[in-house]
Amino acid sequence: MERFEFNYPAAKALPGRAEAGVVGSGDLEALYEPKAATELKIIVTTSVDGSHSLWQHFFDRLNALRELPAGRLDINDFGATPGVARLRIEQVFEEAENAN
Repeated sequence: MERFEFNYPAAKALPGRAEAGVVGSGDLEALYEPKAATELKIIVTTSVDGSHSLWQHFFDRLNALRELPAGRLDINDFGATPGVARLRIEQVFEEAENAN
């Protein structure tokens, strides 16, 4: 298992906490916690050794495509494809946006 930490400039925090996905064969779990900050702290725990640069490029691209929310995003990965990773992250942000 490897663990990586990334920080990106962020807009305002989303209203609530959220989680999406499950850790299992070929899947990914994303957990978002809002924080009053100016950055999104991302912590990736993955079963895929040597994937730091892949995750770095993934989040660089995501940051270029959308405004990231302030807070903390925990990713627990068990070999998910980039498409599944993007889906889970978008799901967790959407759920947090709609939280009461």
